[in-house]
Amino acid sequence: MRKIIAIGESVLDTVYSGNQPTRSFVGGRIANAAAILGTMGLPVAMVSECCNDRVGDIIISYLTSHHVNVDSIDRYTDGSTPMSAIFGDSNGKETLVNYGVYPKQRFDVVWPRIDEDDILLFGSLYAITEPQRAALFELVNYAVERKAIIIYLPGFQHGINFHIAHVMPAILENLEVSDLVIAHERDLRDVYPGETAQQAFSNHVEFYCDNYLHIHPDLSVSRFGKGGKTMPHPAIGVPSRHMLGWQAGFTAGVIHGLLKNHVTRATVHQLPTPTWVDIVTGAQAIASCCANPDNCLDQALAARYAGEL
Repeated sequence: MRKIIAIGESVLDTVYSGNQPTRSFVGGRIANAAAILGTMGLPVAMVSECCNDRVGDIIISYLTSHHVNVDSIDRYTDGSTPMSAIFGDSNGKETLVNYGVYPKQRFDVVWPRIDEDDILLFGSLYAITEPQRAALFELVNYAVERKAIIIYLPGFQHGINFHIAHVMPAILENLEVSDLVIAHERDLRDVYPGETAQQAFSNHVEFYCDNYLHIHPDLSVSRFGKGGKTMPHPAIGVPSRHMLGWQAGFTAGVIHGLLKNHVTRATVHQLPTPTWVDIVTGAQAIASCCANPDNCLDQALAARYAGEL
């Protein structure tokens, strides 16, 4: 069976109401997408790093309980596992406070086996900031050489302040090796402020990658393809406060759709419209089932989707 390799951060998020913590969960779209895919019974490996501490144990336990292979997660001892405190105000605006200490030697991971037509998912701050980007991108390039399908999520944790111009060369390199790009409108505003989805695709993305799925705030999706061709997909479900689960579910759903339709590296850039409709609408349906406090599918739904493969 084709494998999925997910490369991203391992972080524990805690949501606060006033000064009281109300909910803790493993953060990051990539880690949660991996958990959703693992729940479907798909062979998925997480490539990441977290400290050999209690917080790191929580993250590892979450992934393994969802049948994710964690052999490629570096459990460093010199530091602490990243944590994010998320404070919301009455207007819905979030303020983030990040904690955690990484060691000097970063991303010392064991590379997983990658074969032709496997699917590699990567993104987040890991993919654009040093020192870990160099080692991460070496693994991504290896996956390209092995003829895996490469999916890039250009978004990163909102509320982090840095000059996007400093990391733009890395973003462009990531786009260049990608077969498919998936981004939410908030991601787009962070990377290409002031531009519409169509403008961002035409001005920046299309030159490097001609498959782009854009998630709008109302959860409708636009697919941009070769020659600026656009295909709208109406929303399935409604926005909720558990948008991490929705976006992770959508990403996992796209991968499920690629496997269900037997899409390969050789065919991903020339898929007919009906195939894209099936992939995107299927991903939206899975996402709507993951917009819950657990950010995941229940066992019955996971078994149903597994049965489609």
